[in-house]
Amino acid sequence: MRSAGKLMPGARFFVLKPVMLAVLVAAAVVGSAGLLPAQVASEAPRLFDLLELKPGMTVGEIGAGRGEMTVEMAKRVGPSGRVYSTELDPARLADIRAAVSREGLTNVVVITAGERATNLPAECCDAIFMRDVYHHFTNPEEIARSLSASLKPGGRLAIIDFEPQAGSAVPEGVPANRGGHGVPPETIAAEIGAAGPSVVRTFPGWTNLRANRQMFLVLFRK
Repeated sequence: MRSAGKLMPGARFFVLKPVMLAVLVAAAVVGSAGLLPAQVASEAPRLFDLLELKPGMTVGEIGAGRGEMTVEMAKRVGPSGRVYSTELDPARLADIRAAVSREGLTNVVVITAGERATNLPAECCDAIFMRDVYHHFTNPEEIARSLSASLKPGGRLAIIDFEPQAGSAVPEGVPANRGGHGVPPETIAAEIGAAGPSVVRTFPGWTNLRANRQMFLVLFRK
């Protein structure tokens, strides 16, 4: 893993299992276009305020895709702050590094995520967020514990996702209790809550994933 183009000490590498690789490919196809500038402009300032972030703070993005939100958050926390940006897919990791390099940012640490852990340092983040990611987790309980461990006391966690549509298929390897492609906010609340953080509020109409598909946001505090 690299930070602003430099090899980080203690780097770890992972061999992806076929099931996880299939999930990654499906996610990449869905999000191949990345976030539009209008989506980033709409969501980033609201998310920054909701997570109570300020310049100089540290925030983590889980499953950062092509890095659009990582770049925006890095600009907002400023050079004295830090953004940890994680991904499983090697192609997306390359996209994030390229986006960081284009913007000349020196406050982003890009990390290869694990199947069962975020691989973030312990108690490193004032806040963590993810968008359209949680419903792909094949080991959600272990990821929940890892998320909690990566938050500072009092840290905030925002999970943005969508509810499953009736008749849709659960992605391969994902727990069947999702009820389809997606995840109910109540399931997220229960799984994250079991790891320690408490629900602050659920926002049922946070934003649109695409036409006719709204996303919710569940906010937690450790």
